Amino acid sequence: MTTKTGHVFMAPDFEGAAWRKSKYSGDSQGQCFECADVTATHNGVAVRDSKDPQGPALLFTTEAFTGFIEAVSRNEFTQP
Repeated sequence: MTTKTGHVFMAPDFEGAAWRKSKYSGDSQGQCFECADVTATHNGVAVRDSKDPQGPALLFTTEAFTGFIEAVSRNEFTQP
C-alpha cells in the first residue's frame, strides 16, 4: 500500500531489522515508536508502533525521515 508519505508494510516484512526506540522513551510503555535503518534492503527507514511490533510499519525515504528528525530538533511540532 502506498500513502502520501510512505509505504505501509507489516513489521515482519523487515526481517532482521534492528529496531531502535529513543532513549528518551523510558520503560513506561507509553506512546512510543521504533525505527530501523533498512536502506540495505528497502532503501529507507522503517517506523512502527513499539506496542505492536508485529503490526503495520511505514517505510520512509532516508531524506524524508532525516527531514522529520531535523524538524523535531528545531521544535517545529511543539504545541503552545
